[in-house]
Amino acid sequence: MTIGKSNRQFRKKGRKQKADPFLKKVWYDVKAPNIFRETQIGKTCVNPTGGGKTSEQQLDKRMFEVSLGDLNKDERKAYMQFKFRVEHVSGTNCFTNFYGMRLTNDKVQSLVVKYHTLIEAVVNVKTTDGYTVRIFCIGFTKKDRNQVKKTCYAQSSQVREIRRRMVNIMIKESNCTLKELTLKLISESVPKEITKQCQSVFPLQNVYLRKMKVLKTPKVDVDTILKLHGFETKKKKETGKKVNRKRKNKKGGNKKKKN
Repeated sequence: MTIGKSNRQFRKKGRKQKADPFLKKVWYDVKAPNIFRETQIGKTCVNPTGGGKTSEQQLDKRMFEVSLGDLNKDERKAYMQFKFRVEHVSGTNCFTNFYGMRLTNDKVQSLVVKYHTLIEAVVNVKTTDGYTVRIFCIGFTKKDRNQVKKTCYAQSSQVREIRRRMVNIMIKESNCTLKELTLKLISESVPKEITKQCQSVFPLQNVYLRKMKVLKTPKVDVDTILKLHGFETKKKKETGKKVNRKRKNKKGGNKKKKN
């Protein structure tokens, strides 16, 4: 035993157990518009109301990205990623609206082929309900069936003409509401129309809308968001017509007509 050492046994101080922060969080269901087969995107968590900011305010404008293969239960369309933004919170449900689309990197990289011309077009359009959208289109030249030549390049004049037709078709097809434009993205009707219209200039293959993003959004009412999710809104009460009353004199009597 060393000199000056005590025989008493000291207790070790126990460390305080840290509470898991996720136990205090509030969970919400995320809903997609009813144009998709699967409207339940998933769940999201948020801190409870406190510090001058409610949980609804924290969820406002929150973004989610989901594969179209999960939304429509079709694995063939899994390369399309749809983006949604929370527009309204009611109870434990977060109602979202379409906010963009993109192709996965694997899909875009698989399209690029040697000895072919890549043609891209970009255009800003405005839908009929006030959304400003930027659309990116991509396409590749196609070989003929009996072609012997190794390369399949288009001339610069042909590329300009194809790009011009791409832009015109995208502007024409975007003259609709955002909901209708989303349905066109799902059905891929715009790339099919571009392939058909550009056939006379140069045959194309692997034409896709590579990306679409919303630049500006108008002020949206709660009723319009709920309509996208299949809820019926209450009609406004009729207040009736305005009635013209007779003007009174300052003394209080009605004005008399002069003979």
